[in-house]
Formats: sequence, C-alpha cells, structure tokens
Amino acid sequence: MARRQRRNHETSLNRGHSVWELRGDSWISLADDLSRMSELPRDGAEFAERKERVHKTLSILRPIESYWAFPGRKLFEEVVQWFETGDLHRTHTAVRHINRMLANRSYRHQSLSLNSDSEGPSAIETDEEAQAQISKPYFEVLIVDEMSDEEEEALRRRVQRKQRPDDAFIFDIVIVPSFEDALIATLFNFNLQACVIRHGFPFRSEYELDLLWKFLDDLDEHIERKPESERGPLLGRKISELRPELDLYLVTDLKAEEVAVKVGGVFRRVFFREEDHTELYMSIMRGVQQRYRTPFFSALKEYSKQPTGVFHALPIARAKSILNSNWIQDVAQFYGTNLFMAETSATAGGLDSLLEPVGPLKSAQEAAARAFGAKRTYFVTNGTSTANKVVVQALVKPGDIVLIDRNCHKSHHYGMVLSGAQVAYLDSYPLDSCSMYGAVPITELKRVLLAYRRAGYLARVKMVLLTNCTFDGIVYDVERVMEECLAIKPDLIFLWDEAWFAFARFHPTYRRRTAMAAASRLFERFTDPAYARKYADFAKDLDIEQCDDDTKLLESRLLPDPARAHVRVYATHSTHKTLTALRQGSMIHVWDQDFRDKTEEAFHEAYMTHTSTSPNYQILASLDFGRRQVELEGYELVQRQIELAMTLREQIATHPLLKKHFHFQNVDELVPAAYRASGIESNYEPATGWANMETAWRTDEFALDPTRLTLFIGKTGIDGDTFKNKYLMDKYGIQINKTSRNTVLFITNIGTTRSSVAYLIEALVQIAREIESSIADLSAIERKIHEKRVRSLTEDLPPLPDFSHFHPAFRQSAAGNFAATPDGNIRRAFFLSYDEENCEYLTLAEVRRALAAGRELVSALFVIPYPPGFPILVPGQAISADILTFVEALDVREIHGYRPEIGLRIFAEKVLLAVIQPGAPENVNEQPAIQVDA
Repeated sequence: MARRQRRNHETSLNRGHSVWELRGDSWISLADDLSRMSELPRDGAEFAERKERVHKTLSILRPIESYWAFPGRKLFEEVVQWFETGDLHRTHTAVRHINRMLANRSYRHQSLSLNSDSEGPSAIETDEEAQAQISKPYFEVLIVDEMSDEEEEALRRRVQRKQRPDDAFIFDIVIVPSFEDALIATLFNFNLQACVIRHGFPFRSEYELDLLWKFLDDLDEHIERKPESERGPLLGRKISELRPELDLYLVTDLKAEEVAVKVGGVFRRVFFREEDHTELYMSIMRGVQQRYRTPFFSALKEYSKQPTGVFHALPIARAKSILNSNWIQDVAQFYGTNLFMAETSATAGGLDSLLEPVGPLKSAQEAAARAFGAKRTYFVTNGTSTANKVVVQALVKPGDIVLIDRNCHKSHHYGMVLSGAQVAYLDSYPLDSCSMYGAVPITELKRVLLAYRRAGYLARVKMVLLTNCTFDGIVYDVERVMEECLAIKPDLIFLWDEAWFAFARFHPTYRRRTAMAAASRLFERFTDPAYARKYADFAKDLDIEQCDDDTKLLESRLLPDPARAHVRVYATHSTHKTLTALRQGSMIHVWDQDFRDKTEEAFHEAYMTHTSTSPNYQILASLDFGRRQVELEGYELVQRQIELAMTLREQIATHPLLKKHFHFQNVDELVPAAYRASGIESNYEPATGWANMETAWRTDEFALDPTRLTLFIGKTGIDGDTFKNKYLMDKYGIQINKTSRNTVLFITNIGTTRSSVAYLIEALVQIAREIESSIADLSAIERKIHEKRVRSLTEDLPPLPDFSHFHPAFRQSAAGNFAATPDGNIRRAFFLSYDEENCEYLTLAEVRRALAAGRELVSALFVIPYPPGFPILVPGQAISADILTFVEALDVREIHGYRPEIGLRIFAEKVLLAVIQPGAPENVNEQPAIQVDA
C-alpha cells in the first residue's frame, strides 16, 4: 500500500523510543509542574513558563490516553477542562492521584477518588493491589465502534452490571472509533487481552503513527473505499498478525453463520448484532481463562497439599529429611517448605509422566504449542544441549549429510558425533574488526546445495542446521532461507537453534523471523492456489531442475514447487535464557507436516534416549507458568526489553565520557551493506521512531536484534575477558557471558528494569573515570605500551579463519566409499582419537615447521577458544596456516582442546594413511572434488 501523506489535522505519535516511558514521564512532569505552580504567583514569568509546559504535556498525553481504560478519555478531558478554567488545586489533586495509581497500577482494582488531599495509594495499598491482582487479575477489552459519548457510557454501565463476585477476572473497556485506532491501541495498550469488533466504523484515525503503516503495506490501496462490512474481518486478521495471543470477537449485522464460515480461523466467536451480551461477556472470560490455565503447575500445587506417605525415592520429598535434621534445617529457612512439598517422584495422584504424558503435562505441552505457534511442543529439563541432540538423533541417521553452521553451539557438533552424520560445515561472514562471525549468507547455502546437486549427492543432504538468532544478535530471514533451499531440495528438514530467541514469538516485528511463524506462513502459501499460479509463471522463466547455470540460480530469488515442497521445521528454545523458567528448562517445537508418517516413532525413541526418567518437576512447572506469562503479558515485557536496550544505547552514545571510550556497535557495523537491502544503519531514529527497525526486519537478509548490545571496548586497551571479570564482575557484580577480544555483550531481557540499566550506566561511568585516571598517570614508556595494546585491539586484529577441510581419511561415507564432497565423518575422527597411540602433540612452533615442510596436520580434538567460543578445529579437520595464525594471535586464557605446555593433539601420520581406504586420493593433501567456496 502506498505511503499516505499526513493530513493537516493529524497529530503525530512518533515521539521517543517508548510510548510507555513517554506516558509515565509525562504524568510525572505534569504533577511536578502543577505542584510548583500552586506555590507561584500567577502573574510571574515562571508561572507562565510552567503553564505552557503543562499545555504541551497535556497535548502529548491526549492521543495516548485515548487508548487506555484508565484514566480514560472522559476523565482526562475533565482534567484538561479544570486546568483551562484555572482550578489548579483540583487539577493537581487529580493528576497526583492518577500518576500514583498508574505508577503502582492500583487503578486495576481501586477507584479514583478526588475527595482527599492524600498523596494517593500508600505502600500498604500497593501491596493490597498486588494481592488483588493475584486473586482476580485485571485486563482490558478493546471495543472497535464509532459511538457517541452517551453510547460509550451506556456500554460501560452494561459491562459493569455483568460483573459477578465469583468472576475469575475483572476487566474494563477501551473504545476506539476506527480501523487505524484499533491497530494503534493494539500496539500501545499492553493491558489488552481481547478485542470486540463491531459493525460499521471508519478507516482513518486522527493520529499519525509511522510504524503503523509498516504493518499495513500489504493492504489494498483502495481499502478506505471498501464496504464497512469487510473492514471488521480484515481488521481481525491484522490484529491477529500483530498480537495473535488476543481473543477476537466479531459482532456483525450480516448473517452471522455465513460470516463465521469465512472468518472462523481468526475470531473465537461471531455474534449477530446485540442479541447475546451475556454470551459475549462469558466468552471473553472463558478465552482469558484458557490462557491463564497452568495444567501442570496447578496439578503440582494441588499435589503438594495432599497428605502422602513416601515409601519410594526422594527422602527430600515433603521436606522430611530436612525438617527432621539437626544440621540442615537452614535449607528450609532459605528455600521455604513449598519447594520440598512439591518435590516428588510420583507420576500418579494427579501428576503425569514426561516420557508418556497423558494428563496435565500433556495439556501443558499442548498449551505451549499453541503459545509458540507449533504443531507439537516437548518439554526438556536438561537444557537445549539435550534438546538439540534429541532432534538430530530423531532425524539424522549415519551417512546422512547435514549442512551446519560451524559457529553453532557445541551441542550440535557433539550431536553430529552421536548421529554419525556426514558434516558439511558452512562459513558465516566474518567480522574481523570485533573478532566474531555473523551468519551464513543465503548464497552460501544455495552454492553448497547446488554443488551437491552437480556431484550427484543432493539426495543424501538431509538437514540444514542454523542458529537464529546468533549469540551476537544476527537474525536470519528464516522464511527466505527455507523457501530458497526448498526450491533446490524440496524435502529438506530445518533445525533452527533458537536458544536465545524464545521471546521473539511475542513481538510482531520479531515473530516473522521465528522458525514456527515462518513454517506456518510457508505451508499456508504452498496450499494457496494463487501461489501455485505464481510458481507456474516463475517456472516458465526459470526451470530450477533443468537449469545448469549455477550463477543464474545464485543470483535469482528462487521459488519452491508447491506440489513437491514439504514444510518440515524444528526449533529448540532455551526457555530459561530469555523467558521465565528455571535453569535448564527448554522446549522443542515442531512444525513438520510429515511428522506422523516419517518421524514420530524415531522422535519418541530419541526423546526416550536423552530424557531422564527422573525429570525435575519444578523445571516442568516453570515451563508451564512461564508459558502463561508470555501468553498474557509477553508483548509488554518484550517491548519494554527492547526499549530499555535502546535507552542504554542512547545514553552511551550521548554521554561525553562514555562515548570517548565505548560505543555500542550498530546495524551497519554487524550486518554488511550487501545484506541490508533497506540501507538502514540503525534500528531507531528520533524522527520516525521504530519505523526503521520494522523496515529492516521486513526486507534485509540479516537483521540486528537491538536487545543484543555489543560494546566495543578496544580503545580502552582492555581485552573483553579482562573487562568482564576484573571490572564488571569483580568490582560491580555485573554479570555478562559473551566477550570477544575487543567487545563485551550485554543482553536485556524481560526481567531487566530501568534501575538495572541505570546501575550499568553508573558502573560504566566509574570504569571510564578509572581508565582516564590511569592513562593520565602513565609514564612515557607505559604510554607506548598502552598505545600498542590499543592498536592490537583496534587495528592489528588477526583475520578470522574459514573452515579448511576434512582430511580424506574422514571424507568416507558410512558405506566406506570415498565421498567426492567436502563433508566429513566427524564421528570416526572423534572416536579414533580415544586411542592414545593414534595421536601425538605438537607445539605451535612445531606445527608451523611441519606445515612449512608440507605435512598435513589433522586435529584429533575440538579446539575452542573462549572467547569467541566457536570451534576453530574439529576432529578430522586439517590445520591450515590461517588457523594457526589465528591461534598464535589469540591472547585469551581459555582454549579448550589446547594445552600450551604440550601443544595441539593431532593424528599420527601412519594412522591417517592406515584409515584411508581404496578409492580415496593417493595424495592426502588433495582437496575435495567439488568446491563450494565463493
């Protein structure tokens, strides 16, 4: 849809990077200005200045408050009127109370009273509000209809009359008059849990939000001229795209039964006119209750209340071994008794078995599948390392070829060892300036697949395994990757390691780049007759099967044949990393149209192999209530997470001292221009708000997650590992994980607060001052040493090495035939190294001399430096001069698989010659028969 021009009467909502922060700060500003005005003479200059500021603040709040139930448009306009008529006392009293009730959210269960001059809800009232929210949670319902003020008030009274003391929830309503206003409210109001779309409302809003139009690009440009009867269903679809967790209801003047047939997949219920108010009210309550239910957590709570006799495992159950102890009763004091009352090995008595769930665990996993957009979801209690191995073992058998990002988590490499797969490692684009890798370009994936096709081995390629998003926040265009790969090999299976991306499902911008959302869209597209026609036209110009021009295929946007392509997608989540769950709580999500026919039994066996028969019930319960949280408030939490990250970026970029020593790397520094079709260099711009991010995430091959904040520290002369341990952790107790030679990575999550961001900024300021002071005290010689150190971290950086190749001894297929392809049998190399007689150790200097003499050296171990944390060598891989140079340049303290005192563990020459079977190249230095490098 063409971008419309702003009309004169429209008010822009493109202010600041957080409308919620803007709203809160504006009410605080109002209260402060009105308080000061009450003390000033009305004819003074300061009074006039304050009055003008209040006018400006009220103009900012007016459009924002129209999308919230409290204080509501009516009360807000009354406040404005009191101010305009000079009633400062009443205005100040109202603003002060509203501000306090918004701050502690007591408006959810308390009414605003202006008859008191008190300072608003006290700390005791705040605690009471917290308890009230536990016993009867509050939410808001969006009503889309063009109403008069009298009609709005009548509707509010009718809703209030429907409320009963035994209702599980309490809700208020927000009424908006237009299509655009409904979408703005959906984006702004985190209290919304349901939306009722009534018949007949206009399209336009009087307010302007640039971001909104990024979500409307696919609408017919003549939408404004469509009949009002079509707008309701269309609006429902758009709201569902933005926030699929919301329950949608349609009230229509048309034949409800016919409308329901057309839009039943979007709306929970369709009602005819005003005939069923009570049923609509009950449906809203029931819909929220469905998401609020926590089948396993609730079952575990009930079980903990039952009197039981334990004549089985777990002396700690019911806390008896603790409470009867003379030495460890302090444990119960620390943890409380509920933890131990809920600790059990029972699978009956209202509980369930993780290995064969039929009760509350089965229901909890089904609820998780609904929340994350999967066909099936499985809980895992020993981390995503195990989840990854389950999926690989279920889908890959010995001899299958797997294309895998070399920089993926180590669990995938070990999964390849266990499965016996033939591994073809993919190279990501390098970021030499910060000693890290990005992600695997689509051209690299297509090039490798086409190379296998040329060699006649494409049928053996089983899976593509990629990390989305990467640790450093590089996010794939998941849909495009799968679409183009399926165009070359229609039966490919995809495993997306989304260990750090579980939260992404619950934000509209992130969601489209998740595995489950992309799989759903692809399946819907492949079954759409319109796509079949589009593909037929595409195939007339480019027959992928017959085309032998790889360059043309690499440069073309490929489309898969809908009659042949199958959507088979798996994703693993470290739920505990980015959502509310106990450590090691993870999930496997499945969107595989062939699961029943091809995978179910193998998956069950793999799950049984790796899943404990004694899973931790507390972890399982946390996965259940963590799912409840994100279904009900995930959008709010993730949006706040993003906004806090943007605040942190802004503070570092504008603080004079901080920007001298540090800077957060932006989109243009982590995603090369070749992969940014949008040309956008930053996710956020003050003039257009979040529109930049939305554009980049829709168009670019790779996007940057703004909640991953890579802080470049090279100008300090301090390496990442030292900065992490000596400065952040030891001095300020600030915990981070990932570092590189010259960067440290901060991650905001749904638990990050404004206070924690402020503390980090304070700590960085103190560190910067300490650096300034220490540099000022340097002698001339010390200054030269410092400058050399800075150059080593900013200029003299070793280039990142690509994967070299597997030695021919490990490029043999499971059948024993030499593979004329670059994939290797990592399992054979891994277990061959178990025998000490097969290996020897060479120091780095000895490695250098051996390579110069022409000897091919082959690693017997995974060699993983921390940082950056990816394997620079895997078992069976030839050691190249580039890899050796990189290892020599590393100044990190921790390199797994390398012992400085004895060197690298490599295979003995005689062993390699003995392993090579007939049919392999006689020259062990011979490269793979096909080349897949650019």
